[in-house]
Amino acid sequence: MTAFEPKSLRSYSQEDVHQILHLAIARQADDKDTEFSYEQILEIGAELEISPESLKLAERDWLVQQGQVQQRKAFDAYRIKKFQKRLGNYIIFNGFLILADLITGGGISWSLYILLFCGLPVGLDVWNTFQTKGEEYEMAFQKWSRNHQIKKTISTVLNKWFKALQA
Repeated sequence: MTAFEPKSLRSYSQEDVHQILHLAIARQADDKDTEFSYEQILEIGAELEISPESLKLAERDWLVQQGQVQQRKAFDAYRIKKFQKRLGNYIIFNGFLILADLITGGGISWSLYILLFCGLPVGLDVWNTFQTKGEEYEMAFQKWSRNHQIKKTISTVLNKWFKALQA
């Protein structure tokens, strides 16, 4: 499409409209602190002939997506914290062995082999921790999510039970 085509001949796919509107909103709201009220969203939707019901469903879907994004961020933070703990243990253990080797033998000999042998699982752990795509990641996330939900449910039940006992 050229800049000289009449406006009435222009046509856009739904994806093109989405991208154009997304860019326009981003340009208009250069300030990251600018927020839109729900009423403003309804007004924009009305101007675009989007029904309030569709907007309400889209908002619900968006909230679900945001919850999933937050869960994934929490899972990734959990994995990194767990890795940091294992890496710290590896460093302390192998540091002790290197120190013992230096004191007893005057150099690093046998401790280097243990350092390399123990380093292989740490290397695999690095890969698993920072790999955030794929089937293994999804399976680990689903398992963590189930365990997290079970802990949350148990905590809620116990809190209600303790409140009932105190009352």
